[in-house]
Amino acid sequence: MSSSTDPPTDADEPTATQHQAWIAIVFTGLVIGAAFIAIYVGLQRDPQPRHVPIAVVSEQLATAVKTGLGETVAVKRVASVADGAVLVRNGDALAVVAPTSPTTLELDYAGAGGFSESGAVRQFVAGFAAGAGATVQEDDIVPLATYDSRGLTAFYVVFGVTLASFILGQGLTAATAKVRLRHRIYATGGFAIAVGLTAATIAGPIYGSLTAPFALLALSLTLLSAASAFATSALGAWLGPAGIGLAVLVLTTIGNATSGATIGIDLLPGWAQAISAKLPPGAAVRAVNNFGYFNGAHTVMPIAVLIIWCLVALGLVLLRPWTKRRATTTVPAGRGRCAPRTRQRQIRPSRELP
Repeated sequence: MSSSTDPPTDADEPTATQHQAWIAIVFTGLVIGAAFIAIYVGLQRDPQPRHVPIAVVSEQLATAVKTGLGETVAVKRVASVADGAVLVRNGDALAVVAPTSPTTLELDYAGAGGFSESGAVRQFVAGFAAGAGATVQEDDIVPLATYDSRGLTAFYVVFGVTLASFILGQGLTAATAKVRLRHRIYATGGFAIAVGLTAATIAGPIYGSLTAPFALLALSLTLLSAASAFATSALGAWLGPAGIGLAVLVLTTIGNATSGATIGIDLLPGWAQAISAKLPPGAAVRAVNNFGYFNGAHTVMPIAVLIIWCLVALGLVLLRPWTKRRATTTVPAGRGRCAPRTRQRQIRPSRELP
């Protein structure tokens, strides 16, 4: 008797190949691969800053910055450098610029706002100053963590949690016939807590690469995992293999590419900015960075986005079996009418004659 672990034999080969099966798989793989390369490489080609928030001291300088830099910046007029620094530390502005002398500008910026964005701000402020015949004195007042010199830790952690949770959702969807629904939900919830705690422990206390308080970091990553896993399960349950491909495209490809962790939000094209904060990876990156660097400001919306994804996806997972049962339920013939009665004759045994 052969066990289930025995390699397949010729007897297991199908009598005929169903070409639709392999064509769909190959096509899906090509689409996902092409989309992954096109989006990631495309966003890196020539990022253009648009409406980068900058606090500026003095009305005259604010007017000059608006005129010189145009739509690349969104100028916020402040009364003093201290007021501008408050905006920077709360994530409401990326930098504050102030004149310290007729030929010197002070630039206090947030390196934690992203390597690409802070670099862009430093570059175009330096260009503006050079055009005005001035020099710039820089100070990073919200620096990145010591062990996150490039500011990419949030991206790798969020990508890893998203990918692991997608794999879980895909596997549980494939095991629907072997694992009951409530057990799949328990497994997803338990996995989300486990991977959230594990990722937070590695990136936080062990490596010191993420500075968010441990509990808030673990909460953000747990919600990200649950949102990604339940969304994958929901798409797979309702759309089949196409749903799994869609989950890869939306969560691990578009979601992570537009999260703002590798390219700053204000350097993304308009379509990417529009969806960035609405997808789980983008919401998680904002929560992790805001908890870690910007005094927890503006974290209500990212956490709410993650919770909404969890609840909506879980609701779709729970709803799918009910719709399947309704679809397979047949209406009995003659229901709602008076079906004709048929009288059955009772046959009595005949008596034997004496």
